[in-house]
Amino acid sequence: MEAHLSRDRAIKTCIGQTSEVVDQLREQRAKDGDNMTTIKLLRKEQTKLKLMRSELNVEEVVNDRSLKVFSERCRIHYPTPTVK
Repeated sequence: MEAHLSRDRAIKTCIGQTSEVVDQLREQRAKDGDNMTTIKLLRKEQTKLKLMRSELNVEEVVNDRSLKVFSERCRIHYPTPTVK
């Protein structure tokens, strides 16, 4: 359980940092829309942000499935853990 929460926090932290970078790059693009370097960096960071958000969704599915398997196979011996 703690591992799931740790990964979740790490991914959310990365999403937050990348979102800040994307916002900064959007401001730079608004000021100087013809700068190809800024546009390329913005696209790169937007792609990274999309991948991280996708990874967060994958993590949620993995967490749900692992809890389901745990409760199905180990419910006699251990109480079902709860997600905080």
